[in-house]
Amino acid sequence: MLSSFLSSLAFSQSSNLLRRRCCHHFPVVSYVTQPQPLPPIYFYVGNLIMEDNESCTILLQLSEDDPFFDKKKQILHARGFSISEQLELQYSSYCPDSVASNLEKLLQVARIIYLDEVELYFNDFDGSRPVEFYSTRNEVEALNAILSLINQAPIKAQVFRDAINDRITKECGEKSLVGSIVTRNRDCVSQENRLVEWGESNGVKTSLEIALIEGAGRGAIVKRDLGIGDIALEIPVSLIISEELVCQSAMFKILERIEGISAETMMLLWSMKERHNCYSKFRVYFDTLPKAFNTGLSFGVSAMMALDGTTLLEEIMQAKEHLRVQYEELVPALCSNYPGTFPSETYTWENFLWACELWYSNSMKIMFADGKLRTCLVPIAGFLNHSLYPHITHYGKVDSATNTLKFPLSRPCLAGEQCCLSYGNLSSSHLITFYGFSPQGDNPYNVIPIDIDAGKADCYDDSPWTTHMVRGTWFSNNHGIFHYGLPTPLLNYLRKARDHMPNTTTIKKEDMEVDIEVLEDLVTTFNSMMENLGDTTSDYGEDCERWDIKLAVEFKEGQRRIISSILSSCDDGIRLLQTHLQKCTS
Repeated sequence: MLSSFLSSLAFSQSSNLLRRRCCHHFPVVSYVTQPQPLPPIYFYVGNLIMEDNESCTILLQLSEDDPFFDKKKQILHARGFSISEQLELQYSSYCPDSVASNLEKLLQVARIIYLDEVELYFNDFDGSRPVEFYSTRNEVEALNAILSLINQAPIKAQVFRDAINDRITKECGEKSLVGSIVTRNRDCVSQENRLVEWGESNGVKTSLEIALIEGAGRGAIVKRDLGIGDIALEIPVSLIISEELVCQSAMFKILERIEGISAETMMLLWSMKERHNCYSKFRVYFDTLPKAFNTGLSFGVSAMMALDGTTLLEEIMQAKEHLRVQYEELVPALCSNYPGTFPSETYTWENFLWACELWYSNSMKIMFADGKLRTCLVPIAGFLNHSLYPHITHYGKVDSATNTLKFPLSRPCLAGEQCCLSYGNLSSSHLITFYGFSPQGDNPYNVIPIDIDAGKADCYDDSPWTTHMVRGTWFSNNHGIFHYGLPTPLLNYLRKARDHMPNTTTIKKEDMEVDIEVLEDLVTTFNSMMENLGDTTSDYGEDCERWDIKLAVEFKEGQRRIISSILSSCDDGIRLLQTHLQKCTS
């Protein structure tokens, strides 16, 4: 039975890498290959209850469909909130201070609702302090959720809208790390702008133009100032490449008889042939696609060697091997049995890999008006680059009233500035493997998953976390005793393996002694990881300027920086504990 390579890849990267074994029963940590993340799902939470022309009530509610419902419910209760909170807003009786106070109350709940997995794992939610600013992403999500509700209120609520707009602009105003424009000469991107013109002639509405961006290649810049909620791009459903096109093609009658084949696999096979169809409705779109996508799936031998000792090496190797198996199981048989529909000169391994890179790097999950979620290619939208501080965060649902896909701004974008969206909360290894780039700036999602060989530690673990991870400790603002800049769930897991959990309200001798053991074990483990990364000063000769080697070396240096920060934090923590122990002894 043939399975979808796009869906099964999500489950194919589960093998453990560099597992270290030890004779004692305490946990041993090592690299694991990061599984493919599922596309982010944003749950609509909240409602606006109109009471009269002078007031309204904002309702914020944690959705039971949230994959982290239990964790967030626990945090809400620790803060004195329920999963459903209401706040009445009186339009006429508010001064700036009271507006700020009410906005802060709403944010207390909205921030928790919009926490993602990484933020939940690395923040210390002990219930002793109010929810503060956790990340730019979280703050923008929370503020936009509140704004979307207040936008339904009468004009008298404008004071609240202004306060939220000011807050969003302040939080993200200096966070643009997306590169500067090299040229706006239309001759340099003439083919791309012909695609924009083709789109506009077919109903596309856009405030964007295509330009070359330093460090990012092609990108989209805005032609005029855009504010929060403005639509940067609007594309009719008729121009979205989805599975319906396959159903209308001659190959569908063949493919539908293959047991277990997915719509995504059909779309990939369709695009391999449609790319060469000079009569295709989407010919202009296919003409703008690069001949090579330069993702991690196309890394050469030297680049792969440069990745030795990293999680990215295993991720790329497993992904390519999986794709090769899928190709051999499916394509040769189709070419042999149906040469007229699947000509062998079109369905080569090289073309198959190109199509895989196209769909991995350019496809979007779109919710259509019929409620179905489909994987699609969206012409023109592919020029929007990814950023850690995106202007566009929610863009995956067709507007049933206009039958268009809209890209609204979550924060302002000025004329001439590159307009970016979020591809998701993805690690740098995932972005390199499937998109071919590493984001500018410190990526908070650049985590190293941890495989714990715990022995009897599992018997003592009542933590809601079943997996553990680390990231650069420079993201932490708590390097004191019991924290050390390291994730609390990981530390607690290792403490429980020693049948011990500290009382963080007091500092006792036995607590400090156990923590020294935990930190020393971590030092041993991460020293081994650092050694596995090897030397970074290899001479690649003339190849040192190759795109893939540059990306590989950059990623490896990033891994070394993360591990180095963990080792430094552990060493600092041990010295801190030893100093306190000496005071206790004296």
